[in-house]
Amino acid sequence: MSQTSHGIGGLSYDAKKRPWPAEFNVFLALVILVGAFELIGRVFLGDSFLFNTRENVSGLFNEQRLQIIILQVSIVGIIAIGVTQVIICGGIDLSSGSIVGATAMIAMSFAQVATVNGNPNPKAMFIDYGWTDLPVIVPLLVAIGCGLIAGLINGLLIAYTRIPPFIATLGMMVTARGIAKWWSKGQPISFPTDSFAAIGKGLMPVVIFISLAILFQLILTYTKYGKHCYAIGSNEDAARMSGIKIANHKVLVYAIAGILAAIAAVVLSSKNLTAQAGMGVMYELDAIAMAVIGGVSLSGGRGSIIGTVIGSLIFGVIISGFTFLRLDAYYQEMVKGVIIVGAVVLDQWRQRRRAIGA
Repeated sequence: MSQTSHGIGGLSYDAKKRPWPAEFNVFLALVILVGAFELIGRVFLGDSFLFNTRENVSGLFNEQRLQIIILQVSIVGIIAIGVTQVIICGGIDLSSGSIVGATAMIAMSFAQVATVNGNPNPKAMFIDYGWTDLPVIVPLLVAIGCGLIAGLINGLLIAYTRIPPFIATLGMMVTARGIAKWWSKGQPISFPTDSFAAIGKGLMPVVIFISLAILFQLILTYTKYGKHCYAIGSNEDAARMSGIKIANHKVLVYAIAGILAAIAAVVLSSKNLTAQAGMGVMYELDAIAMAVIGGVSLSGGRGSIIGTVIGSLIFGVIISGFTFLRLDAYYQEMVKGVIIVGAVVLDQWRQRRRAIGA
């Protein structure tokens, strides 16, 4: 007979304390990290990381720093939303950064203006065809099409040839990066229309990131698609026996990840007002790290978009904190590498604890 205790109104419930959600641990880590930078700043710099210390600026918090933090992670965060679904489904995606580079180049070439300062645009790729000053929907659809094609290729290779996701997406990573360089022979593509440039203006990247995060959190939580993701990632054989069409679902998951990488490419190129073949380098690893830090298990079947969003904020706080402490940029790269390895080690430790507890 299990022990029970009585709550309000005499209702009984299991006295054993239920573990809090994994996202709470990630949020606690974020709070501790912010507190550490705040303490170090106060002690060694005589300045505050989080709060406003300038007399000529009103407001309690340093709003500029907070905006920079969320802006820094919003574009990679969009990719991480797709990567999270792939990992929950038991896969991995190494191609998202290269898809960003290729899609940015292709989409920007359809978003160029015909004239710059009254002269023909010297960088307009399709000016001879009259494909300039196009409605913003055209480069958007082109971008989504590029991401969809790349994602479908990944999904079809993984689902129907049974090659490991690591190999399939690694091949796409190399191929997409080659396409990015080939598209304009390595030359940057610039001068977009005002409507295209507006997509990445101000805090629009943050709005797009948060909107997509809310949308896919609801989808993963309340739809059949989400339930199938968790079922396949937890036990693919059991999911197959229960009637889930594994191959079709994997293709869909990778297609969505490709589309989200394409959206990130549009936001990035719009924000920078140019597209370059080197865009998106290492974004795939940052996105994977954000997801794993946020509690997504690399073995599949566990995780959430909320956790990934918090994981992305941890990344942003680290980058901003190092800048606040006036440390050189290469230290950030070293710490990010340690974080990626540490996140994987933590994930393995959590799995072993669950296995022992089971």
